[in-house]
Amino acid sequence: MAAGGVAQCLPQRWYERRLAAVLWPLLPLSLLFGVLVWLRRWLYRCGVLRSYRLPVPVVVVGNLTVGGSGKTPLVLWLVRCLREHGWQPGIISRGYGGSDESVRAVVAGSASAEVGDEPLLLARRSGAPVYVGRDRAAAGQALLAAHPECDVIVSDDGLQHYRLQRSVELAVFDGRGTGNGWLLPAGPLREPLPRLAGVTAVVWNGRPERSPLGAAGDLPQFDMQLIGQRFVACSGESRSCDADSLRGRPLHAIAGIGDPGRFFRQLRDLGLAFEAHPFPDHHPYDTADLAFADNAVLLMTEKDAVKCAAIASGEAWVLPVEAVVGTPPGRAALFETILEKLHGRTPA
Repeated sequence: MAAGGVAQCLPQRWYERRLAAVLWPLLPLSLLFGVLVWLRRWLYRCGVLRSYRLPVPVVVVGNLTVGGSGKTPLVLWLVRCLREHGWQPGIISRGYGGSDESVRAVVAGSASAEVGDEPLLLARRSGAPVYVGRDRAAAGQALLAAHPECDVIVSDDGLQHYRLQRSVELAVFDGRGTGNGWLLPAGPLREPLPRLAGVTAVVWNGRPERSPLGAAGDLPQFDMQLIGQRFVACSGESRSCDADSLRGRPLHAIAGIGDPGRFFRQLRDLGLAFEAHPFPDHHPYDTADLAFADNAVLLMTEKDAVKCAAIASGEAWVLPVEAVVGTPPGRAALFETILEKLHGRTPA
């Protein structure tokens, strides 16, 4: 099987309830990966590998699994909440999918091929300064040097980037949960589940029927919904439409996110019938990917739109979403929990 075929096959197998037989030969590699993960974290704890503390608090929004799980909408929600409470947040990111690994600012006109699709989306939606770089500590330093008014940094991803110290850690999962529960490459986990014992809270972007967290299930857990009702023009024009105006028309939907099915389910919930075209997370689209013989209307996520706006021909619409985070009975709200940690207090 070609490398591209393997890359697409593995995630499907990872999220089966039991370890698929085709993954058994990868178990020794997963065990070795687990040893390396443990050793790396131990070296940071012992000070052999040095971590860096920024002069402002850092909130990491990350995950234990490979691929997208809804971190970017949660970052946008958090930045909005921080601003509403008088904070001046900045955002840093690895810039996955970008060709430039050096530290740099991301602005609305940046090229997604250079800075990554998610950072570009954050720069366009958040209104906050956004910096990317392989070294997130260096990205944070550069951001604060250029924007000294920022008093908190939100890191989009970076749960495993121990070089950067943090005040708050949020672990995001989607409805696929932890898959088969194995570490890479036999499973989707970047770290073992006990790692969750150190996070501030778990956020579910669609909670599975059975909790896969085991002993970590006592952590504060919150449910997040991604709400979107109106479509906006992919071209950037100030035009919008609702689902009613699209019903009964030939539609194609593309999604290059961690779980493309999540976007397709959202469209079906809006009453739309379409032909679905799933792509790998961070897929670098070209015109051939969007060339549909029937000249149908094209629907896509915001993350796809930052790469497709310049190459989409014909009618194309984007569905923006907003994160809504619920509060379980008897527990403090997620943002209240975060604020307590930022102020150095233990949540009630």
